[in-house]
Amino acid sequence: MHLYNLTLQHQTAINQAVHGAFSGTAKVQEIAIGRGNVIQLLYCDPKTGKIQTLCNHEVFGIVRSLMAFRLTGGTKDFLVVGSDSGRIVILEYHPEKAAFERVHQYHPEKAAFERVHQETFGKTGCRRIVPGHYLATDPKGRAILIGEGRFQTFSRFLLN
Repeated sequence: MHLYNLTLQHQTAINQAVHGAFSGTAKVQEIAIGRGNVIQLLYCDPKTGKIQTLCNHEVFGIVRSLMAFRLTGGTKDFLVVGSDSGRIVILEYHPEKAAFERVHQYHPEKAAFERVHQETFGKTGCRRIVPGHYLATDPKGRAILIGEGRFQTFSRFLLN
């Protein structure tokens, strides 16, 4: 017996949005958006001016907060996700996992975010006392600050 979770109609409201160079290509900016339980990576095509979806990644939970950061000396941005499970997760986008069947035929369902690190800070549920609602990153990519709203407590997470 297996548990199967299927959403019939996805959320249309955007709760969180950040920009960054998640694919690692020079001078290209993507937009990562959080819509309830879906993280999407969008790209604006400079030739046509249309927004294309690079990746549509469903998560088992609710996205509370998003933040982009880049490690010192890196060319690729990572995505920090705070969720209702009381965790923060650092995700990396891998565009090379996309499959090209024919020339110029892109399949966004094959591209994915991959979990680099996961840290638990509290109990499940969207509570004000569990850190993860507020995220801040160091511009030089050295640390992530995680905060909550009720008791004004902060947690820090140092990156190497």
